[in-house]
Amino acid sequence: MSAAFLPQDLVEASAPIPPSRYAGHDLLPTPLADRTWNRWHFASLWVGMSVCIPTYMLAAALIQAGLSWQLSLAAILIGNAVALVPMLLNGHAGTRHGIPFPVFLRAAYGLRGAHVPALLRGVVACGWFGIQTWIGGQAIYEILAILWPGWSLLGGDWRWMGFALPQYLGFLLFWAMNLYFVWNGTESIRWLETLAAPLLIAAGLALLWWAAVKVGGIAPMLRGASALGGANGARPFSIGLFLPWVTAMVGFWATLALNIPDFTRFAKSQRDQAMGQALGLLTTMPLFAFIGLAVTSATVTIYGEAVWNPVTLVAFITADLRSPVLGIVALVVLLVATLTTSIAANIIAPANAIANLSPRRLGTRGGGLVAATVGIAILPWKLLDSYQAWLITYSGLLGAVGGVLVCDYLVVRRGALSLPDLYAEGGAYWYDGGINRRAMAAMAAGVLAALAGLLHPSLRFLFSGAWFSAAIVAFVLYAVLMRPAAVPVGVTSEAS
Repeated sequence: MSAAFLPQDLVEASAPIPPSRYAGHDLLPTPLADRTWNRWHFASLWVGMSVCIPTYMLAAALIQAGLSWQLSLAAILIGNAVALVPMLLNGHAGTRHGIPFPVFLRAAYGLRGAHVPALLRGVVACGWFGIQTWIGGQAIYEILAILWPGWSLLGGDWRWMGFALPQYLGFLLFWAMNLYFVWNGTESIRWLETLAAPLLIAAGLALLWWAAVKVGGIAPMLRGASALGGANGARPFSIGLFLPWVTAMVGFWATLALNIPDFTRFAKSQRDQAMGQALGLLTTMPLFAFIGLAVTSATVTIYGEAVWNPVTLVAFITADLRSPVLGIVALVVLLVATLTTSIAANIIAPANAIANLSPRRLGTRGGGLVAATVGIAILPWKLLDSYQAWLITYSGLLGAVGGVLVCDYLVVRRGALSLPDLYAEGGAYWYDGGINRRAMAAMAAGVLAALAGLLHPSLRFLFSGAWFSAAIVAFVLYAVLMRPAAVPVGVTSEAS
C-alpha cells in the first residue's frame, strides 16, 4: 500500500541531535522503540476523525447545491481517494524518519522558511478546531437541557450574535475537554481513538437500522433522497458543478494530508501506516456520509421534514420515545465523535507549528493552548456560514504547500533525509538564511494559479479545482527550480 518506490526501512539518528534553537524535545525524532502504532491504531484514528457531525451533514451541502445523492457520495469517495495519495507519501516520511510535520517541512522550505507553511496549515486547523468545538458545545448544551430544564433559561433574554449564554457555556465546557487531551499528548489521543472507534461505528449503524425500521427498509429511505435538494431537485451533471465539490472534499482532509507525519512518526512500519489509513479513511467517511443521507431522507417520511443535524434529530427521537436516558446516551456519542475529530485532526498540527516557532521554550502543550485560544477568537459559529467557500479556498492554498512537499521528498530527495541537518542552523537545509526561496516561489505560484480562476470565466476551472491546479503548478515549478541546485540529500544513518 505504501509507496514501494521509496525506501521501506525505518531509520533513526546514529547519535543524539546536538542542541540548537530548532531542537526542542517535542520535535526530536521518535526513537524506534517508541514507534508503537499498528494498522488498527491508524484505522481507529481515521474512524474517530471521519465519524463526526460535519461528515454526517456533508451530503446535505452537495445535494442542496444540485448534485444527486449518488453523485454526492461519488464526490466524497473520489475526494478522499485523491487526498489519500499525498497522505501516504507524506506519511512515509514521518514513518521512516520519525519526524513531525514542521520538521519535515524544513527539508523543502528551510529551517526558518518552514514556519510559513506550518502556520498556514495551523491557522486552517484552528478554524476547524473552533467549528468542531462549537458543534460539540451544542451537544453539551442539549445534554444539560435534558438533565436540568432550567439550564436553557440561564442568562434570560441575553443574546450575542444570535446565541444565548447556555450555548456559549456549552462551547467553553467542550473547549476545556479538548484541553485535557492537548495537555496529555499523543498517547492519550491514541487510546481515545482506539476505544471510541467501535462505539462510533455501532452508533452510526444503529441509527441507520432505526430509520430503516421506521420507513420499511433502505430502498424506501433512498427513494426520497432526490427530494432533499429542494423544489428544483438535482441538476444535470456537469464538470462545473461536480469539480468544485470534489475539490471541497479533497480540502476536507487537505490539512491532514500535510501534517500526517505528526501521527505516522509513531508507526511500527510503512505497511501499518498505509494499510491503516486506507482502511479507515476510504470506508468510514463514505459510510457515515451515506448514513447521514439515508437517515435524513427517512426523516422526511417520519417527521414531515428533512432533519440534517443529528443533534436536532436526537432531540426529536428523545421526545418521541419519551426517554431522556436514550437522548443523553445519543448525545454523549455525538460528543465523543466530535471530540475524537477535533483533537486528532485540528489541534496537533497547530500545536506543533506554534511550538516550532521556539522549540526550546514552547513545547506542544504551550502550542496547543495558544491554538485552542485562537479557535475561540475566530468566532467559529460565523465560519459555518461560508462552508463551501471556506473549503475550496483553503484547499487551494494547501494544495500548493503539498505540491512542493511531495516533489521535494519524492523527486528531489527520493526519501533520503539527513536527520541532524533538519535541526542544525547552517546545515544542509539552511539554504539562504534558513529559507529556500525556490520553495516559496513555487508555493506562491501554485496559490496564484488557483486564484487566477477568478479573473475570467474561461479560467474558472482553475479555481473550481483549486487544490489540483495549485498542487500541480507548485510541484512542476519546484521540480524545475531545484534541478540546477546543488541539492543536499543526506542519508540518515542506522537503518533498522
